Amino acid sequence: MKTLSIEYPESIPAVLNISSESFEEEARMALAVKLFETGRLSSGQAASLAGIPRVTFLLNCRRFGSPSVLW
Repeated sequence: MKTLSIEYPESIPAVLNISSESFEEEARMALAVKLFETGRLSSGQAASLAGIPRVTFLLNCRRFGSPSVLW
């Protein structure tokens, strides 16, 4: 598996009042949701990218303002 590394200021998680780990999980999920939303990844592929089960991914899509079912 490949690794993507993104630098971010340490102040961002603090501003959001979350841990660095939570911020990184949220950023990973946001990327997966956007790629799913634009049709670039299937829900299964996006879930794998987010590191969570497919059903959990679909249930969490609306947290990011995205429908879990794309027509």
